[in-house]
Amino acid sequence: MSSVVIIAGGDFPKKEYPRQILRDADYIICCDGNALKAFLRNRKAIFGKDDRLPDAVVGDLDSMTARLLDGYGGLLVHIEEQDDNDLAKAFHYVLDHIPGVDLISFLATTGKREDHTLGNFGQLMEFARYLDKKGICISLQAVSDFSTILPVTDSCELFVGEGRTVSIFSPDNSLNIKSEGLVWQTDGVVFDNWWQASLNRSDADLVRLRFSHRSIALVILD
Repeated sequence: MSSVVIIAGGDFPKKEYPRQILRDADYIICCDGNALKAFLRNRKAIFGKDDRLPDAVVGDLDSMTARLLDGYGGLLVHIEEQDDNDLAKAFHYVLDHIPGVDLISFLATTGKREDHTLGNFGQLMEFARYLDKKGICISLQAVSDFSTILPVTDSCELFVGEGRTVSIFSPDNSLNIKSEGLVWQTDGVVFDNWWQASLNRSDADLVRLRFSHRSIALVILD
């Protein structure tokens, strides 16, 4: 089994935990030129050398400069269609071209642009739904300097550690989530706005979430 990191175009992580995830990855995929530029700027600080390259740069390549095209053209996977954004193109590239993946970690999905951040949150839930429908067992997480974001599609148990901030978001206002291990019970929360189940806190190491039906949601941990 292998792990993949997909680097988007948001704020490149500065803290050690997300950088360690990048360091430990078996494969690294960059979403277009901005992600590649951020990777190249930071690779020596992360890997201790400046010759580590991503395995592919995937997207419509609208942010690739002439210098990047000349220097890294062999890494490029040009996907012209505009129905999907570069994050989705990279995700499906991984599914189609890298066998044996059991973990995909997304870095730099937040920051710089709020519209991209919100869009990426929605994409993470759709990725989880896609895997669920296809019966593909791959864990997904997005990690930044500030949070770990987990897309979930059904009842689950999460070992988060006592005292951690836990926020739950879902676009499904028919979904009911019963919880154990949180200070404020989520049963009865109607997900009709983004703030409804945010800024909760774990009062046990293990948090259990029981969904009324299969759906999509994000769990964001500090």
